[in-house]
Amino acid sequence: MDALRVTYRLEVEAGEAEERAEAIALEQTVEVPRVVVRDPFVEREILGRVESVSMADDGASLATIAYPAATTAFDPAQLLNVVFGMTSLQPDARCVDLELPTSLLEAFSGPRFGVEGLRKLVQVPDRALTCTAVKPMGLSVEALAVLLRTFARAGIDVVKDDQGLADHAFCPFEERVRTCLRAAAEVAEETGHHAVYAPNLIGTPSAVFEQLHIAEDLGARAVMTSPMLIGLPVFWELCAERSSLPVLAHPSFAGAQRFATDLLFGSLLRLYGADAVIFVGYAGRFGTPRAVCDSLADRLRRPWGPLLPALPVPGGGVQLENVEELVSFYGRDVMLLVGGSLQIEEGAELERSRAFVRSVGEASRA
Repeated sequence: MDALRVTYRLEVEAGEAEERAEAIALEQTVEVPRVVVRDPFVEREILGRVESVSMADDGASLATIAYPAATTAFDPAQLLNVVFGMTSLQPDARCVDLELPTSLLEAFSGPRFGVEGLRKLVQVPDRALTCTAVKPMGLSVEALAVLLRTFARAGIDVVKDDQGLADHAFCPFEERVRTCLRAAAEVAEETGHHAVYAPNLIGTPSAVFEQLHIAEDLGARAVMTSPMLIGLPVFWELCAERSSLPVLAHPSFAGAQRFATDLLFGSLLRLYGADAVIFVGYAGRFGTPRAVCDSLADRLRRPWGPLLPALPVPGGGVQLENVEELVSFYGRDVMLLVGGSLQIEEGAELERSRAFVRSVGEASRA
């Protein structure tokens, strides 16, 4: 059977785990009592099947269920529905792993640019990459462009919009993109360093696609969006069918789910087309466990059928003092995101940004 395999963590008594897993297999496919499944085709080709139930180290149970690939209709919304649709409403289950057959990997296609495409974009073949954001929300378009000029002059590779920047009356999207791209071009003319500015796409699907069109027309070389805010199926369409540019995925709203962190950011977002995935790492105000960060980065970069690897982008309050350790932890195929820390000393933004770039370069050579 051409099947996808999903592993759930079940917070139930050990003696109830088998029955609970069987209930999930029904819930996620036929959604009727087992006795109602009388049609031979439904039983053979549609019904989910429990393959294993085991005990985790902490006493919870892990159940792996195989679902026929055909149940997904090879559709980005229906895949999520089969993987964790109605079961996500039940508090005793959490989706922790996913194994896909080649047919689904080929159908979803994954990143279009990936690690190597991003390296070519910023013209950095071997060291870790650098990233920051123009912020805070509320600054004028010109004030944000001033920040971008500072970061670009310091040599930072990617300068993105903060995820809080939308099509505000006080900072309109098209004006912001045009002004920030002009600022990046002016610095490139002055210094030879071509920083990549990535505007944030946010809103309804029609608004997101219109913003993409504007960004492409104005000459943007990458964009960013928050997949969980705009919806994973819309994100897939953006990456697979709409965008001619690399797409960075931001984690905003991703905490409002019960997927395991490394599965969501490391596997699902890569599957749905993210070329780079921003996540909150262990070195910052969110404190994601190191083991989770390691697994997440590995899922983004390891071989996975025909899918290109994607670039991990740890952020979430990273300080300059963390840079050397982070490059050592993640290796060179990473893009470090340092945001507010670069602005913490008024008047020292350029100096601190240059220190960031210098630290990443030195750590990459160590």
